[in-house]
Amino acid sequence: MNKADLINEVSKVFKTKKEAQTAVDCVLSAITEALKKNEDVTLIGFGTFKTVKREARMGRNPQTGEAIQIESRNVPKFVPGKALKEAVN
Repeated sequence: MNKADLINEVSKVFKTKKEAQTAVDCVLSAITEALKKNEDVTLIGFGTFKTVKREARMGRNPQTGEAIQIESRNVPKFVPGKALKEAVN
């Protein structure tokens, strides 16, 4: 399922596809903004979106094989909730 498919599913609840697109965009924007502020987003029964600090490490340039330093950074992480895990299995 991609974003367009998700909008089509949400449009079954809303009156128009445009309203569904606005709703989906709003939810994704809210999650993104919270993660930018290093806040967790917990959706009970679905899962938790959070940021995790990835430490600096040594890596290799795949073209040249040269060793390079990869700086530390924050990366988004999703941890599925119990209900989601049970629904998938």
